[in-house]
Amino acid sequence: MKVTDLAVPLGDGIRVQAQKLSHPNGRGPVLVFLHESLGNIALWKNFPRRVAEASGLDALVYERQGYGASSDEPLPRPYDYLEREGSVYLPRLLDALEIREVILVGHSDGGSIALIAAAALGARAKGLITMAAHTWADHLTLKGIRDMRRRYSEDGIREKLLRHHGDRTDALFHAWQDIWLDEGFHQSLDFTSWLDDIRCPAMIIQGEDDEYGVPEQVTRIVDGIGSQATPVFMPETGHSPHLQQPDRVLQLIVDFVRIDIDQKSAI
Repeated sequence: MKVTDLAVPLGDGIRVQAQKLSHPNGRGPVLVFLHESLGNIALWKNFPRRVAEASGLDALVYERQGYGASSDEPLPRPYDYLEREGSVYLPRLLDALEIREVILVGHSDGGSIALIAAAALGARAKGLITMAAHTWADHLTLKGIRDMRRRYSEDGIREKLLRHHGDRTDALFHAWQDIWLDEGFHQSLDFTSWLDDIRCPAMIIQGEDDEYGVPEQVTRIVDGIGSQATPVFMPETGHSPHLQQPDRVLQLIVDFVRIDIDQKSAI
């Protein structure tokens, strides 16, 4: 596959770092990978490439504003930052790269953003896959975030993130902590209307041992989307299924693309 690194301007002084993985004769929708709350392109490891090779589809991996090599984000984050990412900035990125049809693959915060984007993009979204997506801050979410505050300094997590986010690492970490522990943010979270507008096939994945989310995160999303959504609970798996069970998740995605998407003539 051809790998192309891009710095893409989105307007308003925003630039995001992206990586395209292209087949010689690419066809069908592009897989778009949306990273977690502390992620970037590199922290996906080789998973996007493996999915692209196995599915035969091109892929796009990118770093949101404030992450990795992308431009800085204004802080503190607004309560609607997830909605803005999914309904404004991701569509701008796809337009800038002239990508028409997509299959969204999002993890954690990226999964929540993928839900918004699937609704905002309408017919352009041909499929939706989320892993550990959230639509509210449940008790496990809050406990996991508070535990991470301690581990950030004590378990070497800060040093690991410094390699990926550089001088902005502390600001990024606290931006994530501050918004998710803000009671006003909790009260503002309401994805109901977005879920109602998702029309594409969806696979909603969560590890049975996810330390950041209760099972109802999945069932509420599936209920909100409707009959085209399928829940998948993975045993012996925590918050990062694609890293903890990469072969299993790879097969789930490839089967989803070949069966659920193909049957609707999207590819």
